[in-house]
Amino acid sequence: QVQLVESGGGLVQAGGSLRLSCTASGRTFSNYFSNYYLGWFRQAPGKEREFVATISRSGDLTSYADSVKGRFALSRDNAKNTVYLQMNSLKPEDTALYYCAARTLSLSINYREYDLWGQGTQVTVSS
Repeated sequence: QVQLVESGGGLVQAGGSLRLSCTASGRTFSNYFSNYYLGWFRQAPGKEREFVATISRSGDLTSYADSVKGRFALSRDNAKNTVYLQMNSLKPEDTALYYCAARTLSLSINYREYDLWGQGTQVTVSS
């Protein structure tokens, strides 16, 4: 069974930091984790899912939404089948359910183009 499992969410005050992790499991997926482009998306209540960041298979290329650029940093450790989203200088508007997703074809900021999804981890930033 292929799975992406997110962790690291929680409640934090504005200006604080969190690090989200997303780990892949399932024999096929974990053996070929480095073949996947990975992305983070978020969805606030009543809003559409939006792009946060994406990373290439080797980790040498990243792309960020303008709203998080300079505050969030995406990295991956293929040996651990894990991708990390370091979130600094958090703002109340960052409050959302954060999802990790994977696809094989290319980098993408379009959530509809991702094939595999985790269940999400909640991030709440208080003012």
